[in-house]
Formats: sequence, structure tokens, C-alpha cells
Amino acid sequence: MNGNTRGSEEVATEQSSNKQQQQQQQQPEKQQEKKQQAAGGNRPCPLRKISWSAEGNDDDLAKTPRTSTTPGHEKCTFHHDMELDHRPPTREALLPQMSHSYKLLLKALGENVEREGLLKTPERAAKAMLFFTKGYDQSLDDVINDAIFDEDHDEMVVVKDIEMFSMCEHHLVPFYGKVSIGYLPCKKILGLSKLARIVEIFSRRMQVQERLTKQIAEAVVEAIQPAGVAVVVEGVHMCMVMRGVQKINSKTITSTMLGVFRDDSKTREEFLNLVRAK
Repeated sequence: MNGNTRGSEEVATEQSSNKQQQQQQQQPEKQQEKKQQAAGGNRPCPLRKISWSAEGNDDDLAKTPRTSTTPGHEKCTFHHDMELDHRPPTREALLPQMSHSYKLLLKALGENVEREGLLKTPERAAKAMLFFTKGYDQSLDDVINDAIFDEDHDEMVVVKDIEMFSMCEHHLVPFYGKVSIGYLPCKKILGLSKLARIVEIFSRRMQVQERLTKQIAEAVVEAIQPAGVAVVVEGVHMCMVMRGVQKINSKTITSTMLGVFRDDSKTREEFLNLVRAK
């Protein structure tokens, strides 16, 4: 019994000694963390990556349908960054079918598709539609192409008046305008031209302006996890100019504010002032 008691006491003493050593080792680390926090001040934390799960409830996130409705693409599904997966090698393979559809449309309008002016119109229209929607074939990773740089810069970055053309998914007519993007970096910055290319990815699709605005902002978060992102889109919609109310001077303005741009009114106002400045 006495031997067992002495053994237990030795084990307890050894465990206590190990615990004290661990605490002594952790103290310098905690002091270093406090110094780093003091040096960083109140710098905002980076936004987390936006991950979309096929099983999760993602109804509050802006995205295009997860399954393609394009003929021949029924099994195509969308990644979390809204890019199509398992597409056929080229969409040009659909040109004959698309051309035939345009020919049927012209016939339904009462046109003579054999007359000189319309002879090649179905094929030209099909090629144009492929160009208008080329964003479906572009991925965020390919467009950024490693143009992400480590930089200890924590001031606002703004690129404004990026020209944009898109297709209204309700009427299949264009809308166009300008996009302004701002973000507050957290250790990483993005090549400036890549912001314009992100606009191209999502504008060259069937769209509504509200969703387009949010997709651009969330793509920047996906790329560099900044402290915040702000996007303002000003668009002119042909569906309001050429048809319906026919208001040729009307403009639609949408915005998405994420992170510090949503939470801090001063940061948001600074961005809006920079966008308004001539």
C-alpha cells in the first residue's frame, strides 16, 4: 500500500511539473499575440470564403441555377463559384441547332429566310449569342491566373466605371452600363485588371442586374478574402427603353456592401464619395 501511495505521489508530482513547463512555454506566445494585436490596432478581420453546399440552405445567396438548361448540357452542374462543370468540349458544337432555331423564329415572324439579307442571319445570330454569353465558359481561377499578391496594404482600393454589357434573362435584350468596385485588403491584393475580368465573367450571361451586382462582390471575397467589398452597378435596360414604358433616359442603380462597407458607415461613405468623384 505504501509503495502504491508513493508511486501515485510521484506521478502526480511529474504531471504538475509538466503542466508548469507548458504554462511557461505558452506565456511568451501569448505575449507575442498581444503585441501583434496592439500593432494591428482595430484592423478589420478578413471576410471568410463563401462556400455553397448543394445540400445546404443557400437560398439567401445570389447564384444562377445549379443545373444548365442549355440543350446538350442537362447534366452540367454549377460549382460554388458559379461556373459550369462537365460542359461539352466547345459550345460551338451547338451552332447548327441554334442557327436552326433562329431560322424558325424568322419564319414565325413572316420573313423569307432565303432572301439575300437574311440568308446567313441565323448563323450570325447564333455566333453572336455565344459571344454574348461567353461568361458561362469562364472560371474565376482561370481569369485571376495567380494575380493575387501578398501586400501589407490596408487602405481602400477602388476601380470605377468598368464598362459592362449583359443580357436580360426576362426579355433576351441587352442591358449595359458601368460597374465600380472597392475593397479593403487584408494582406492580399488583386491585380487591377482582374476586377474588370470578374465583371466580364458574370455580365456575359443571362442576368438580372441585382444578381450580377452580388455575384461580382462575392467573387472578390472568394478570391482574396478582404475586410470588405463594395460594388455599385449603373445600368440602362433595353427592355425599358425599346419596349414597355419606353423611358429612354432611365437608369437602374444597384449596390452590394459586404464586411466593413456594410457595418461601417464612414467606410461606405468614403467609397461612395470616390465613386461619385469626377
